[in-house]
Amino acid sequence: MADLDSRLHAFRPDLADAKLQGRVDAKKFVEGVAMEVVVPVATLHREASVTAVQTTQALLGERLVAFEVAGDWVWGQLKRDSYVGYLAKAAVSKELTNPTHRVSVPTTFLYPLPDIKSQPPVSLPMNARLEIVESGEKFSKLSNGKFVFTKHVRPLSETETDFVGVAEKFLDVPYYWGGKTSQGLDCSGLVQTSLEACGIFSPRDTDMQETQLGQSLLINDLDGLRRGDLVFWRGHVGIMADQKTLLHANGHHMMTVKEPLSEAVARIAGTYGPVTSFRRF
Repeated sequence: MADLDSRLHAFRPDLADAKLQGRVDAKKFVEGVAMEVVVPVATLHREASVTAVQTTQALLGERLVAFEVAGDWVWGQLKRDSYVGYLAKAAVSKELTNPTHRVSVPTTFLYPLPDIKSQPPVSLPMNARLEIVESGEKFSKLSNGKFVFTKHVRPLSETETDFVGVAEKFLDVPYYWGGKTSQGLDCSGLVQTSLEACGIFSPRDTDMQETQLGQSLLINDLDGLRRGDLVFWRGHVGIMADQKTLLHANGHHMMTVKEPLSEAVARIAGTYGPVTSFRRF
């Protein structure tokens, strides 16, 4: 049988995606059911437990294919980046919307009324997808009857043009393993979130990003880099803000920072080893 990445293919010894029949061993193969995330941010766990490792996050309006609903958990695969894991059943629904817009700022609020004083507001992260049925000069109305500040959303067809500029909006955001919002994110989450805002697909983890994003640069030292280049270590990634400055979410500072690349390379070598590659879009 093929050696498939379990992060990106839905299979377990007892259950697997019907599309994988003949490629993996499983007692049962099932067709998935389309579902949608209905909370602002849903944790995707490695196992069906609230204390299990968070591998990534799924955002409001994001679609998934569910292969099992058992107890309080749904085991499924996200449509956006194909990541597989467990989500709380309460975080998803079989009722699907038709998203028209996305949140284009790091954080905005969903209000019960078209009034910034209305309570209680709900925080929404960048790239959350919304079905807007009425756009006003100040507020836009969603299909669920709630309201969002019009200038904080954009049609799905309108994307950002500078992913580094998007990433810079997350400076000082806490480092959070598996996170991808202004409440906390990790190194690959920062890259994925920023690229997604620009309409550029990015896989979730650093090893995937290193092989799939951009083109490899043949650089023997730290000279020759420019804004937007990606720098990879084994298990870590950063974005060049300019020729000498690295922008990255990291566990040393426990936040997203800018620092001289030379200093980062020297320090990170002790944890992740040397730089493994440079890549450019």
